[in-house]
Amino acid sequence: MRFKIKFASITAFAALVSAPLAHWQCSTLSKAGSAVGNFLLPAVTEDVKMGQQVSQELESKPAEYPILPEAGNEEAYAYIRGLTSKILNSGVVEHRKDFPWVVKIIKNDKTLNAFCTPGGFIYVYTGLVKYLDSEDQLAGVMAHEIAHADKRHSMRQMMKSYGVQVLVAIGSQAASKDPNAPNQAAMTIGQLATNLVGLKFSRDHETEADNSSVAYLCPTEYNAAGAAGFFEKIGNGGSPPEFMSTHPSPTNRVQNIHSQANIKKCTGTAKNLDKYQRIKALLSKN
Repeated sequence: MRFKIKFASITAFAALVSAPLAHWQCSTLSKAGSAVGNFLLPAVTEDVKMGQQVSQELESKPAEYPILPEAGNEEAYAYIRGLTSKILNSGVVEHRKDFPWVVKIIKNDKTLNAFCTPGGFIYVYTGLVKYLDSEDQLAGVMAHEIAHADKRHSMRQMMKSYGVQVLVAIGSQAASKDPNAPNQAAMTIGQLATNLVGLKFSRDHETEADNSSVAYLCPTEYNAAGAAGFFEKIGNGGSPPEFMSTHPSPTNRVQNIHSQANIKKCTGTAKNLDKYQRIKALLSKN
């Protein structure tokens, strides 16, 4: 559902695509890679490298991405990380052990957003937590975002849009001894990070993430159709994120999510309303 993720325009990569393919190490395009059209996705270790760079860039801009400090907010962090662990330990997340799955909270009450970088760096806005009504809804949204990383949608979209040379160039320049190369790579990562909250995934990727959200929650105690709660609220008069203007309607997504839960015969019902309201109240004190 990506609440907004958009990679920089192709012109932002123009200075990078000239890097030779010879710099792409054989260990990168390994049997751990997977096919994307006529290309091979890099090994999952490249997702982590990309995610680390993007995460560092985001957190270097506190005015734009004010990370909620952990000191004084230990309970809120423990709560969201615990919820994340339940999703990751469901036994369905393919790259559970490949990505670090770092969780950070962004203090911005006006943004109904959550996103996950390549490699599993998860960011949740306070605005989203306060907007939702129950723990299963937040779990559903987070499972959806985890799916975007787990299914490598960002990397696939980059490969499709810009080709293997972009990823080659970023990796090569970051490791280059040329004093100008790291700066070029940093500029590119900076643009990626700056636009991370705007990427519009394809309909197929959004549907796959919706379906995966159900699959991830189905083995847990949660209502596996939790993500449907977000779309139900949007459909009842909320302000939809801009990305939804080009994606299936909230009603269609609600129907699909519930259908997936029925097909999988999910039995979880937990919503943990009291606990969720406590976390909302704690975040409201900041």
